Amino acid sequence: MTEATIRARLRALYEGAGETGDRFRYLLLAFDLLTVTWLVASSFFTRGAHHDRIDLAIGLVFLADFLARLVISRRPLRDLFSFWGAADILVIISLLFPIWGEGLAFLRVLRLFRVFHSPQTLDQLREDIPGFRRNEQTIRASLNLVIFIFAMTALVYQTQSGANDKIGNYADALYFTVTTLTTTGFGDVTLVGTSGKLLSVAVMIFGISLFLRLIQVVLRPSKAYFPCPTCGLRRHDHDAVHCKACGTVLNIPDEGLD
Repeated sequence: MTEATIRARLRALYEGAGETGDRFRYLLLAFDLLTVTWLVASSFFTRGAHHDRIDLAIGLVFLADFLARLVISRRPLRDLFSFWGAADILVIISLLFPIWGEGLAFLRVLRLFRVFHSPQTLDQLREDIPGFRRNEQTIRASLNLVIFIFAMTALVYQTQSGANDKIGNYADALYFTVTTLTTTGFGDVTLVGTSGKLLSVAVMIFGISLFLRLIQVVLRPSKAYFPCPTCGLRRHDHDAVHCKACGTVLNIPDEGLD
């Protein structure tokens, strides 16, 4: 099998519009969801040799996926040294060569963000799931919110697990993250050490602003869904008076809230 044939088959799987490509991409997405589920579930049990074997298997799959994406890339060097490439490399290294427990393996949640925002996945979801196109902004904002909360939770757990007796699993880390992001701050769970205090400050300064912004987008998308009666353009600014495509006067329902 020639290199060109291998590249063509991989592109059909990762970028193709056929049924085989659709199934393959859904399979990859399901695998990523399972790895994140395993990451959370494993925090409730004592780490043993079976954890290392499972992480090794996950790391090998991630490595194969990473190499396949480099093979079909039009600009492999740019992808290799991009933010997403660096995150993938750190995840793979931490899974195959675990120096600090799971180390930076929690960055695997970034794979979900990349997969959910890839053009192929978005096109596939628009075609396969009724209503996704109509509610795309709200759905994507909701997914971003969930991924953001999980990423913050994972960072808290990874830095505090073993050093903080109040952070024993992902449920504890999630509790701290949500109470901090919502400015509730009960104070029954706090982060210890200088690094914990700095992380708390980072969550409060940067996390809260991003959290509120994502909540705003979920509750009130930046574009209103209102088909123009003349040209059919479906998305407009909430305060639009005329269709920006054809100039037709619009009557977009609005609650009058900022």
